[in-house]
Amino acid sequence: MTAPAAGRDEQYDVLLVEDDDGDALLVEEFLHDTDLPHALTRCRTAVDARAVLASGPFDCVLLDLHLPDASGVETVQAIQAATDAAVIVLTGLDEPRAGVDALAAGAQDYLVKGKVDPDLMQRAVRYAVQRKQAERANAALQIGRLRAEENARLERGLLPEPLLSSSTVSASSRYYPGRAQALLGGDFLDVVQTGDGQVHAVIGDVSGHGPDAAALGVCLRIAWRALTLGGHRDQQLLHLLEQIHIAERAGSDLFTTCTLITLDPQAASLTLHLAGHHEPLLVTPDGTHEVAAAHGVALGIAPGLGQWPATTLALPASGALVAYTDGLIEGFADGTGARLGVDGLLRIIDTLHAPDPGTHLDELITRTRTLNADRHTDDLAVLRLDWNTGTAGPTAKTSRTAL
Repeated sequence: MTAPAAGRDEQYDVLLVEDDDGDALLVEEFLHDTDLPHALTRCRTAVDARAVLASGPFDCVLLDLHLPDASGVETVQAIQAATDAAVIVLTGLDEPRAGVDALAAGAQDYLVKGKVDPDLMQRAVRYAVQRKQAERANAALQIGRLRAEENARLERGLLPEPLLSSSTVSASSRYYPGRAQALLGGDFLDVVQTGDGQVHAVIGDVSGHGPDAAALGVCLRIAWRALTLGGHRDQQLLHLLEQIHIAERAGSDLFTTCTLITLDPQAASLTLHLAGHHEPLLVTPDGTHEVAAAHGVALGIAPGLGQWPATTLALPASGALVAYTDGLIEGFADGTGARLGVDGLLRIIDTLHAPDPGTHLDELITRTRTLNADRHTDDLAVLRLDWNTGTAGPTAKTSRTAL
């Protein structure tokens, strides 16, 4: 049990590791003469101490440096390996360096036998526990800082700035990792516009979670951008991405679903290639519906054998395409355990009247996450492409969010 915050009832669980009965009795008396609320447990050897520490948490360990089965700094190291409690070593009068060496080994304090009184004992225990708590807090802060830096690096890789030059096309995206404080997962997306005016986009989902999936997602996203700008298209591009997927994946069980999108504003056409991914949604002034598109196998499922047929659609003068990973629809829709699914997603979209694409995505994701109530924890990525080929619009806009 960790010592409670100031202002609340305190209770310090103390383990005394001392083989000498006389010294143990003195420590017990000193603690008894203090006003320190405590529960004292005693054992005689390091082996016994490790067994006791494994059975339950302690706030402080009072540790004799000379035990039948351990001696010196090695004693401190043996105890620290079994607990994160504060350690105070007990040294003899003829050991001027022992306490300093113990502090260097990680102990919070040391007391010299024969120079201890109740007040000193009480202060030592309180301060040692507080210092240990501060160490834990600093360690947690450092872990959080490193996690934030890693998240930022992964975010730059998974969610790049779209390369759009058109005045008629805009891109908006949102990304939510599946677990609180988790690294971004294996979902990825990207948008580029080539010199012929065509807008190319990809959205994908690497199976699994965590750094391996995220690293593979970053690799595939960067490869897709380079290959697309290099002139590779359609099935040839997917075959190349599959080769990279197989070469870079951490395990043979990892696979990737993705959708390739080619939007040609001048020809008013849209071409899709689905690799194990579900169909996107087409948003028009008449409503929103799921696009009927041909399917191919996910990357990595049948290496070298995949075929990804193209689906080409005529575009209205204005509209939007919403592509997403399955984290958006696999959450729960109500208290019965039913999944949201595409039909549930479309029902939500019918109720939204957002003034701009970014707000539309925010409201859509907020509604789905509220219904899900954190019962499903898959990563979630959404990409929305808006176009207006009937009138000249402002400079191309992008809106990205990762939370």
